[in-house]
Amino acid sequence: MAPQTQTTTGALHLAVALDGAGWHPAAWREPDAEPDRLFTAAYWVELAQQAERGLLDFVTIEDSLDVQSDDHFSRDARTNRVRGRLDAVLIAARIAPRTRRIGFVPTAITTHTEPFHVSKAIATLDYVSTGRAGVRVQIAGRADTAAHFGRREIQPLSVERRHEPAVQSRIAEHFDEAADYIEVLRRLWDSWEDDAEIRDVATGRFIDRDKLHYIDFEGRWFAVRGPSITPRPPQGQPVVAALGHATVPYRLIARSADVGFVTPRDRASAAAIVAEIRAEQALAGRADEALHVFGDLVVFLDDRAGAAQARRERLDEWARGTDSSAADCGAADSGAAYSSDAHIFAGTATELADLLLDWREAGLAGFRLRPAALPRDLTQITDALVPELQRRGAFRTAYPATDGPGTLRGLLGLPRPANRYAAA
Repeated sequence: MAPQTQTTTGALHLAVALDGAGWHPAAWREPDAEPDRLFTAAYWVELAQQAERGLLDFVTIEDSLDVQSDDHFSRDARTNRVRGRLDAVLIAARIAPRTRRIGFVPTAITTHTEPFHVSKAIATLDYVSTGRAGVRVQIAGRADTAAHFGRREIQPLSVERRHEPAVQSRIAEHFDEAADYIEVLRRLWDSWEDDAEIRDVATGRFIDRDKLHYIDFEGRWFAVRGPSITPRPPQGQPVVAALGHATVPYRLIARSADVGFVTPRDRASAAAIVAEIRAEQALAGRADEALHVFGDLVVFLDDRAGAAQARRERLDEWARGTDSSAADCGAADSGAAYSSDAHIFAGTATELADLLLDWREAGLAGFRLRPAALPRDLTQITDALVPELQRRGAFRTAYPATDGPGTLRGLLGLPRPANRYAAA
């Protein structure tokens, strides 16, 4: 396909998804990987600053409530993968002040955490980042994860049973719970009016108590009175994001999120996904609200297409069945090449730019790129892909000028929401 030389639907939004040493399970063994620094603040600061040098909109940070596993439904015993992680929200709060314009969207698990705690954590992140915070909500449906908390019993799942009506009903319940969770977050962020803090030394009044509001949320999973203990965030409401692969999570994106991440395989599937989300958005009464749909891709980037593919094959070879503990416990096929829920791209920045601009025509507002290996593929994104998109007029050449600190909502073109409790 010939390169496109100009945009037809506005500039792209670009984000990167940060996860350990990269998204390929053998990335930690690359010569330029830094596995001994994965649990240091400096490692994450450097990744975020590299992303900001590329003028990206935001970074997401992966998280979970159980140790990583190749099996989506249970733990494995592999020892040749990165295992263990830091808390995503705490990472974001630590590194955000070391940047100026890029946004931070850490992952928060909705299934076993309390929305009151997460609401004040993300509000705090919005303050320490001067308005550049978001949160990616994620469910946790595994039985072994539930055992960490002892609050509910979740029946074990398997690949073979995932399409059974009872299993699908349980998955739908998890996403309905996530929708209520987001609603509680948004109400708590609004529970302080913007001018609730008076700070009047002469009268001794720090707050106007009439501008703090009980949210009185009553639902199947949560009963939250409020108000929050944290004043309304600088953005009014931080950006809410979610990842979806099918109708049920698409419905959550459509009715509750500001940004949705989806995993198309080509331009046609991207168009079908966007159409489904827009239809669900209309059914939810949000047709007039801004909602960005981003396509997710895992990327191996190099100066030559053959070099990127060769690196992918080398990493696949390293990740094959060299772990006897995994084989002994019957882990997933260790001879299979790396696969992902998202499309895997291996090639040059020019070829990736072709793909992104082609898929953009399906209605995607932007892309969240998952670097296969860090820092290499992140550097290729910022130093090769971004300049290529800039040459085509498809990506910014500087962050937008602002009178004050730029916000993530502003960078994404999302309006600052009015406070639902404030008097007209």
